[in-house]
Amino acid sequence: QVQLVESGGGLVQAGGSLRLSCAASGRTFSTYPMGWFRQAPGKEREFVAAISWNGADTYYADSAKGRFTISRDNAKNLVYLQMNSLEPEDTAGYYCAATGRAFMRIRATADGYTYWGQGTQVTVSS
Repeated sequence: QVQLVESGGGLVQAGGSLRLSCAASGRTFSTYPMGWFRQAPGKEREFVAAISWNGADTYYADSAKGRFTISRDNAKNLVYLQMNSLEPEDTAGYYCAATGRAFMRIRATADGYTYWGQGTQVTVSS
């Protein structure tokens, strides 16, 4: 069982930056690929970024490439999403997710993830 708690969201002006954190509980966290998703009001949840269990591989949605960076610190049970050059279109609830399967490859769809956090709100003003 893994519990995930996101933090770091807030209100920022367009062009600004935020770093989201996801704190995980559970001894098996370090073996799971992790992902970040987001959901805006009235829209479906969409993939943002994912990272392999050891941090060696990452994958991004086109909307995140060049602006967002996912990373992890397995010693601290943390996953991060550094978001730069934020745009009003990035406004959404951001969710951290764990696949729940050790050493599997990165997944870019929500059905590949078993554990989810409660989310943290990011609002980007124009």
